[in-house]
Amino acid sequence: MPQSLTGRSFKALSEFVSTYGLLVVFVLVLALFTALRPSTFLSSGNIGNLLTSQSITALLAFAVMLPLTTGRFDMSVGYHIGLAHVLTIGLQVNAALPWPAAAAIVLVAGLAIGLVNGILVTRFRIDAFIATMGVGSLLYGISNWYTDGQQIPGFSLPDSFTGLTGFLNGVPVTALYVAVIGGLLWLVLERMPVGRSLYVIGSNARAAELSGINVANYVIGTFVGSGLLCALAGILLASILRAATPSVGPEYLLPAFAGVLLGATSIRPGRVNVPGTVLAVLVLAFSFSGVQQLGAAFYIEYFFNGGILILAVSLSVYAAIRRRKAAVSAST
Repeated sequence: MPQSLTGRSFKALSEFVSTYGLLVVFVLVLALFTALRPSTFLSSGNIGNLLTSQSITALLAFAVMLPLTTGRFDMSVGYHIGLAHVLTIGLQVNAALPWPAAAAIVLVAGLAIGLVNGILVTRFRIDAFIATMGVGSLLYGISNWYTDGQQIPGFSLPDSFTGLTGFLNGVPVTALYVAVIGGLLWLVLERMPVGRSLYVIGSNARAAELSGINVANYVIGTFVGSGLLCALAGILLASILRAATPSVGPEYLLPAFAGVLLGATSIRPGRVNVPGTVLAVLVLAFSFSGVQQLGAAFYIEYFFNGGILILAVSLSVYAAIRRRKAAVSAST
C-alpha cells in the first residue's frame, strides 16, 4: 500500500510539473531577478517596455503556432513581418496613403502570402520547411528592392497611427491586442470542432483523411491565418519603430519558434497551445531582461534563444512521446 501511494504521488507530481512547470519557472525568474535588481526589474517602465516589444513576438509566435497545429513549419514569418512593416511605412511616406488604406493593403497582402504558402504545401506538395523558406527569401528580396536597402524614416506619420501602440491606463495597447487575439485562438483551437480537426491532422494526417477531414483546406487555412497575423504584427511593429528597415524581421523568427516550442511543453504538454506559448514568451523575455540588467553582453541573446530552442524541441519531442504512450495505455 505505501508503495502504491508513493507511485501515485510521484505520478501526480510528474503531471503537475509537466503541466505547470513553465509557470513555476516564470515565478522563480520573477523572484530571482527582483531580489537581484529590486529597483529596476519590476519597475513600470521595464514591464511596459517588455510587454510592448514582446507583444510583437507573441503575435508572430501565434503565426508560427497555427500551421504547427497541423505539423507544418512556416519559416517565412520573420521575413513576412519585415515586409509588412516596410510596406506600412513606405505606403504612407512614399505613396502618401492614409494609414488605414496602407494597413488594409498590408493585411490583404498578408492573406495572399499565406494562401501562396498553403497552395505550395498542399497542391504542389512541397515540404513546408522548403516552401516557406523559399517564399521568405522572396519576401526579403522584395523588402530590400522596395527600400533600395535603405531605411525609410517616418517623420510625418500621423498621431493616430503611432498611437496604435501607446498605453491605455498604464497598460500597453499591444498587450491588449495579444490578449484578445490569444483568447480568440484559444477558443477556436480548444473549444471548436475546427481546432480539434487541426490537432487530429497534426497527430495523424492519414487518419484525419479517413475520418472525412479535408486536410488540404485546413492546412491552407492555417497558413492564411498565419499570413494575416504576420501582417498585423508588421503594422504594429511599424507603429512602434516609426521607420522602415528592410533588415528588421528575420531576427524575430528564432524567438517566435522558441516561444511556441517551449510553450508546447506546458499547459497542454505535447502539442502547441495558446496559453503555453504566451507563458513561454514571457519567461524568455523576463529572463533575458534580468540577465541584461546583470550586465550581460548583447550577443548573449543569441546564445540564450538558440539554447532555449534546442531545449524546447527536446522537451516537446519527449512530451509528445509521453502523450502517445499515455493514449496507447488508455486504449488498452
